[in-house]
Amino acid sequence: MAEKYDVIVLGSGPGGYVAAIRAAQLGLKTAIVERELLGGICLNWGCIPTKALLRSAEIFHYMQHAGDYGLVAKQIEADLEAVVKRSRGVAKQLNRGVTGLMKKNKIAVHMGEGTLKNANTLEVKGEKGTETLSAKHIIVATGARARDLPFAPADGERVWTYRHAMTPKEMPSKLLVIGSGAIGIEFASFYNDMGADVTVVEMLDRIVPVEDAEVSTFLEKQLTKQGMTIRTGTGLEALETTAKGVKAKIKGKDGKVSDEEYSHVIVAIGIQPNTENIGIDKLVDLDRGFIQIDDYGRTKTKGLWAIGDCVPGPWLAHKASHEGVTAAEAIAQELGNKDVHPHGLDRNNIPACTYCHPQIASVGMTEAKAKEAGYKVKVGNFPFIGNGKAIALGEPEGFIKTVFDEKTGELLGAHMIGAEVTELIQGYTVGKQLETTEAELMQTVFPHPTLSEMMHESVLSAYGRALHF
Repeated sequence: MAEKYDVIVLGSGPGGYVAAIRAAQLGLKTAIVERELLGGICLNWGCIPTKALLRSAEIFHYMQHAGDYGLVAKQIEADLEAVVKRSRGVAKQLNRGVTGLMKKNKIAVHMGEGTLKNANTLEVKGEKGTETLSAKHIIVATGARARDLPFAPADGERVWTYRHAMTPKEMPSKLLVIGSGAIGIEFASFYNDMGADVTVVEMLDRIVPVEDAEVSTFLEKQLTKQGMTIRTGTGLEALETTAKGVKAKIKGKDGKVSDEEYSHVIVAIGIQPNTENIGIDKLVDLDRGFIQIDDYGRTKTKGLWAIGDCVPGPWLAHKASHEGVTAAEAIAQELGNKDVHPHGLDRNNIPACTYCHPQIASVGMTEAKAKEAGYKVKVGNFPFIGNGKAIALGEPEGFIKTVFDEKTGELLGAHMIGAEVTELIQGYTVGKQLETTEAELMQTVFPHPTLSEMMHESVLSAYGRALHF
């Protein structure tokens, strides 16, 4: 007989495990099904362990530039094996944390491969053999994986995805990174700081192409200054692995194809949703494999929901978690809970962060997108060099840009590049969620000396009132 639940979550990434916790908090009998590790890709192979790697590279960078701070550090070396070991330790600690959260919230954990038999029944093949579970509602949170090059799939030896790049068998001497989105640029930054000769190729006309154009231009200059080779408008024609490395045919902006050799390649050309072989094809609408949902996570089949990287983007852990909470609350409401009032997801208010050096963060529309949408805009821009805290930190490179609707003063978007901007962006995100205008932001008192003062100055700049530049 099938074990019965109110809610079953298929997948335990930052969307899935959060959905399960919220469902349990709302008094629903909840189970979670996971085929590999609790915490999913983000905690075990993505967001968190990559930040641990990048932190090590950042410290190494500062040690190499100790003289800039009046300090002396000699014979500085990086131990790649130890750096990776630390990163894996961080991931293991967080995996244990999620395990503890499941126990605390009395969520049943079924380890194994889950397949939908219908909208309310799941078959799990795993450590307990084959189990049949049933629920009034099922949330699909199966995530996504790295997309392979069709002519050169990753082998873990010379051609890497992010997972191979996180646990390298050896340090690349000459690294080719294909794709300049967040994943590609973060690993390019890490290996560059660690001493590799790094080249980034991007098919579009600028790197980090989803960011504001000014951010892309500034980042390219900074990465080039750090020793990276950045090639935009450039495509990969062919890739051949050898015993000693990789031979690549690269087509440049001028249409000419060059033969080049590298020790390793990281492929960062996007993701593929994990929606094959889970029995979902006839139950939902799919677009390029992504499950189509409404703003609450509902699919076209009653009782079947989906969240996270297996649904339309942006494909970010915090977006998945928010979707998980929204879906759990909407389910509880459907099951009769009158005390929950879920709100549909507004994708315009989801911040994005890239942890390269310098960091990037943004929320809302770019200047170009705002103009395309028909807005007449006011744009403010304030440089790090005008901020006392940034100068004291030895981090004077960067800027903060704000975009407003000239007619109403609505904050349409904010875009940052520089030290610690991934921490600053939430200020603007809260502002957007509260539907703030320039007036409230101007009247807000920002503490001194902080990097956050630049947020204030950027707003003032949009209206010709900047005080310190």
